[in-house]
Amino acid sequence: MDLIDIGCNLTHDSFDKDRAEVIAAAQEVGINQMVVTGASFEGSRAARDLTHDYPDVLFGTAGVHPHHASSWSAEGESLLRELLQDPRVVSVGEAGLDYFRDFSPRADQARAFEAQLELAVESGKPCFLHLRDAHEDFHAILKDFRDRLDNAVVHCFTGSKTELYAYLDLDCHIGITGWICDERRGTHMKDYLGDIPADRLMIETDAPYLKPRNLRPKIKSHRNEPRVLPWILGTLAVAREVHPATLAAETTSNARRFFHLPNPPPAQPGESPQGCL
Repeated sequence: MDLIDIGCNLTHDSFDKDRAEVIAAAQEVGINQMVVTGASFEGSRAARDLTHDYPDVLFGTAGVHPHHASSWSAEGESLLRELLQDPRVVSVGEAGLDYFRDFSPRADQARAFEAQLELAVESGKPCFLHLRDAHEDFHAILKDFRDRLDNAVVHCFTGSKTELYAYLDLDCHIGITGWICDERRGTHMKDYLGDIPADRLMIETDAPYLKPRNLRPKIKSHRNEPRVLPWILGTLAVAREVHPATLAAETTSNARRFFHLPNPPPAQPGESPQGCL
């Protein structure tokens, strides 16, 4: 399979000792391209720098997660603007609102979110968006900008069916993670996963977070990795009642079009991704 992980935090310090091996393991199972999430000013710079080590395989986002919204500054905004000029930085974000944790005051979150949407308008690049327990405010802000944005994906979507349709009505893409593999909190999503239009759906691991709870065989570490993306794909395929190969082709085509990614480099002689764990 040819898969794309649209959201993985590969600059996280849990990957410092084996980052190259983690990337290689993902490629071995058919994950030919990955989008490395930028969640802070320095994290966005680190994501950009990492992409230069893996041309046409890794791409980055540049943004500030709502947890870090209080750090928003003119200097940081200038840095993001500079990073977005790099063709390997393909999206603005991770930007949005998180009222579940409220690590930054809500007014600061809204200010940073709106500023990043302005950067997306200015740069012409799509948005990689974070939403948790903040639907009304998030939807209102996004709606004000949507007509001027290239595109937007609500990443790691876990909301209600009503919320899903609100973002589909705004012509947003939806990113699905291993949350759907969690019997404690993801079961409500099974009722609407089949309703997401095939041309608006993408998949992601959000590694090192959200390791699928039903993963077989189990990984001893609590750390999630991009190489488990085929498991998420399979779980989603069952919920949507489609063949995994069909879903792989659809989500990969969507991701490549959404982020304006090139085709991946051809496999070297002797290389043959297995497409499974």
